[in-house]
Amino acid sequence: MVDSILVNKSRVTPSCDMSDNETPGDDPTRRRGDHEVVPVSPEEVQFLEVPNGSHGGSGVSGINTSLINKEGQLKSILKNRLETVEHVDNLSVKERRRRHSSADEDDFALLHGRFEKIPLKDFHAEIRAFKDVEDFLSGTQLMLDLQKTGLPQIIDAMATRLLEKKEVSSQTSLEEARHAIFTQDSVHTLSKTIQGTMTSDESGFDFDQNWICVMCDIPTLTKRHVVISRLNSPANLGSTSQEVQFVILVMAPVREKSTKSSLETARTFATLFLDMDFRHQLLLAESEFEFKQLLHSRTKLLIEEQGLPENRKSHLLLSAFEQEEQEGEAARYPIGQGLIRDFKRRLPHYLSDYKDGIIGNKTIHKVTSTTFFLYFACVLPNIAFGMLNDNNTEGIIDVQKVLFSQCVGGLLFAIFGGQPLIVLLTTAPLALYTKIIFSICEDFDLNFPAMFACTGLWNAFFLFIYVFFNTSKLMKYSSRSTEEVFSLFITFAFSADAIKDTIKDFNKNYHTDACHHVNHSNPANQSASLLNNILTTTVSTMTTGNSSSNSSVAPPGGGIIEECLRENSILFLLLMLGTVWLGITLFNFTKTPFLNAGKREMLADYALPVAVLVMSFFGSYIFREVKMKPFKYKERDQMFELAPLHLLPVGAVFAAAGLGFSLSLLFFMDQNISSALVNAPSNKLKKGAAYHWDLFVVAVINAFLSIFTMPWVHAALPHSPLHVRALADLEDRVDQGHVHQIVVHVRETRLTGIISHVMIGLSMLMLPYPLAYIPRPVLDGLFIYVAITALYGNQLFDRILLFFTEQSAYPPNHYIRRVPQRKVHLFTVLQLIQLLVLCVFGFSPIPYMKMVFPVLIMLLMPIRHKITPKFFEPKFLKALDGHTH
Repeated sequence: MVDSILVNKSRVTPSCDMSDNETPGDDPTRRRGDHEVVPVSPEEVQFLEVPNGSHGGSGVSGINTSLINKEGQLKSILKNRLETVEHVDNLSVKERRRRHSSADEDDFALLHGRFEKIPLKDFHAEIRAFKDVEDFLSGTQLMLDLQKTGLPQIIDAMATRLLEKKEVSSQTSLEEARHAIFTQDSVHTLSKTIQGTMTSDESGFDFDQNWICVMCDIPTLTKRHVVISRLNSPANLGSTSQEVQFVILVMAPVREKSTKSSLETARTFATLFLDMDFRHQLLLAESEFEFKQLLHSRTKLLIEEQGLPENRKSHLLLSAFEQEEQEGEAARYPIGQGLIRDFKRRLPHYLSDYKDGIIGNKTIHKVTSTTFFLYFACVLPNIAFGMLNDNNTEGIIDVQKVLFSQCVGGLLFAIFGGQPLIVLLTTAPLALYTKIIFSICEDFDLNFPAMFACTGLWNAFFLFIYVFFNTSKLMKYSSRSTEEVFSLFITFAFSADAIKDTIKDFNKNYHTDACHHVNHSNPANQSASLLNNILTTTVSTMTTGNSSSNSSVAPPGGGIIEECLRENSILFLLLMLGTVWLGITLFNFTKTPFLNAGKREMLADYALPVAVLVMSFFGSYIFREVKMKPFKYKERDQMFELAPLHLLPVGAVFAAAGLGFSLSLLFFMDQNISSALVNAPSNKLKKGAAYHWDLFVVAVINAFLSIFTMPWVHAALPHSPLHVRALADLEDRVDQGHVHQIVVHVRETRLTGIISHVMIGLSMLMLPYPLAYIPRPVLDGLFIYVAITALYGNQLFDRILLFFTEQSAYPPNHYIRRVPQRKVHLFTVLQLIQLLVLCVFGFSPIPYMKMVFPVLIMLLMPIRHKITPKFFEPKFLKALDGHTH
């Protein structure tokens, strides 16, 4: 039966000069591998008496042993014979050396050949396969009963047939085609070929020698061309092609789209010619029309056969909810069944969640590096969002409370959560909700801690309802496109925060009236302004110990003199971009040739901690002369103050219910989308998901935090998928020159979450110093680093890049092979429209518009299942929006 098809790539390499390794007495032909042929003297020969009628299979040439009666005579003859052979052999060695030294280098060459197994063309899934055949049928490049037997003559005839077309002859020549097809003009060996292979119980492995597909790339061509020739009689074209009756020649441009390359086109026709019965039908075809009809019918048949479910090589993996439906019958009382199933699914793995963080190859190293990654990836955003909440709530929620909330929430979830790889974090949308609640309290003269706690408790109440009524099952309608749109929005949100801080710093220190006054006034005023700056710096240093704590001071005569601190803004930009550059460089260090594999992997694992510490050292010590404003910190007398809920009027309680419902939608989507990305089939997690249980634990945690006016936490993007990647063993895969990484194994452990959040709790003892030594631009650099690394593996971002990528450089992704290019771009445009709508509402300067944001996220699912299918066929949507290739 037919097993597969092999591509053979041969090329000529220069021969190795062995003259330095030969001594005058050595014969290079005497060695075979590690063994040396040692001559035997006649005295060492022993004779055995053989009975009459018995003889060996071979004898010494030129010697009639039957005429020799004595052993001594025979040894004498053998000695003379060996001396003669040795003399002739020495002459032949000298002659070969003389020829080798005097011959031209072109007379000798080494041929390097390599066989590589390639998959059969999937005519059902890969849209280009059918188009390749259709293009050939319309091009009419077919040669029946070709009267040639030699390989050069056959190739010349087929190339000449192509050159009869003006569009081909104007772009290339016969000599150029020969040079591309053969390895060398004097060696008629084909450079690149595809052949079929067969395996059977009788003969084992063998080549299918009835056909061969020849391919070549010619730089001057602008279009692909295919010629098929049926030979009049079988031809011997080489050791693996001794009975060839069909030759397919594929010529393609060098710079061509990956799905239109010579290899992909040759793979199409090679898959067609694999079938022996089909080739027999082609041999009986009497005309070109009949030959083409057979090709067309075979193509249609392959599309139907490969589309049958039993013939598909891969199937979409079932989601956790579909697995639940197949595990058992519907429960009589479905309330809380999802919660119970999640608990039963994860409980048997609870102990292994701890053991898997200790036992295994490189596990200790991975757990240690991931713990430090989680620590810095959480504690630095906590400081940034703590500063934001401090400004929005006038100090009621500050950095200390955010760190405590992160420590308690993250630790409880790491211990009691279902999927421990999910990372909880307070996020920018939650900070914006907090600001909206504070604004409402100011407008209606309400107690903010009480209103905040009431909203949080309503949010927890609605989450409990979602859990007990198994609402998380709705996430089976959340496809990959929905998850990627939301993930890319979060990436933009992190980047926007960093950009806003940079613009704010430049407006405060660089684009000030004082700076413009220095630039445009006369020298006397410049000197006066410089003197003012010096005096202002001196006074600030004496009073606060921080020369740039304020960008302006009030002189005794009244008014405000602004400082020109352009060096602060330049240093801000330097530290932020330096953090990004160093982090990304180390993150991608495994792709460089420096050091060894182990050290490269270690640097990549510690990319974020190293970048933060190095750039903080630069900002706080190397550039200590430039005083940058640290984050605001005020020591609290009491952390745990119960919110005075009794101070809220009845109307405010119902208003908090509305805010809590909107907030619960944000929690529901954020938590479940993060869970879906963590439990994606590509991550190869083994222990199962726990959507309902995780949401239940998050509801309990946030109810506790709310009554003490602590900031809320929920599953964070992109931290959760990055946590999975940090614990994973990755493997590089190369496909037609494009390198991509796949996850081989993930250590599903709770230890990283537990240890990192204990460290975050201990960080509260480092307030304000040494945490204040981490400059604000380093925090913004971390935001951009997290945003950029989250783009790896995001198909939406990859497809956006295709708008600006030359077609010949398109990666051979599954959707590139299976979906027409126009459909790919249309799907990307539809996703970009959804992303734009999210950005308009999510980044709106009007606070109340942001309350609609969770509803918009929920609408992404009906849009995907009701509107998007009107533009695409189901098989295209399956390729573009599925989790499997």
